[in-house]
Amino acid sequence: MNVFKQFYKSLYSPKDIATYRFQGIGKTILFVFLLSLLSILPSVTFISTSIINGIDSARAIINDDLPSFNIKNEQLTANTSVPVTINKDHFTVILDPTGAVSTKELAGTDNTFAILKNEFVFAAGGQTESYAYSMINGIDFTSQDLLHFIDLVNGVKAIIIPIISLVLYLFTCAANFIEISILALIGLLLKNLAGRRLTYGHLWRMATYSETLPTLFFTIMAAIKTTVPMSFLINWFVVIVILYVAINEIPKPKTKA
Repeated sequence: MNVFKQFYKSLYSPKDIATYRFQGIGKTILFVFLLSLLSILPSVTFISTSIINGIDSARAIINDDLPSFNIKNEQLTANTSVPVTINKDHFTVILDPTGAVSTKELAGTDNTFAILKNEFVFAAGGQTESYAYSMINGIDFTSQDLLHFIDLVNGVKAIIIPIISLVLYLFTCAANFIEISILALIGLLLKNLAGRRLTYGHLWRMATYSETLPTLFFTIMAAIKTTVPMSFLINWFVVIVILYVAINEIPKPKTKA
């Protein structure tokens, strides 16, 4: 059975999940990579779109709307005494030499580039990254330098986007392997409760396929930009229930008379 058919059956059939415990570990690892790829598709799409659209919008905003500024001695100074926020083409630029805006306030925002008193902040696809000016020794940066930098990024965006996507994918794969390994440990308790004879390897394979339904659900929620309350707890509850039901699909060992 190919991995795509296994994916489909894992969405609704704990009985099939139970049968996958005998398959080769290589095929199960391949399935983890498939789930990881599926789960990052919305984030990669949003980040790529944000970078492409953001470059053009940022250039227009800096040229036409943003006050001139200078970053020197690890601090921002600008021709304004209040924070400036400019929204254009679904892209937001914030200039704040006062320190009133913090990184925490920007968490969860989309398509935002902020030049704050002590750091740059970029938010896209639900991810927020900050870079302190102190990371660059002897920084002396003006609005014109920023325009040159944006042009440079525009020239290498075909390299930046794949690199960001690859890093995100590798991180997701690692997180999924850890989660499945922990779930298999929980499976050792569940199989004792159910009175089944299963090894850790069997449970690791079954735990992998138990992740299919919640992974698809949260991928769809991310694609439509819908926040699921207590998503962490819901994910673990669902996969544990699916794994337990799959364990119960395995016949009990016969007892000798």
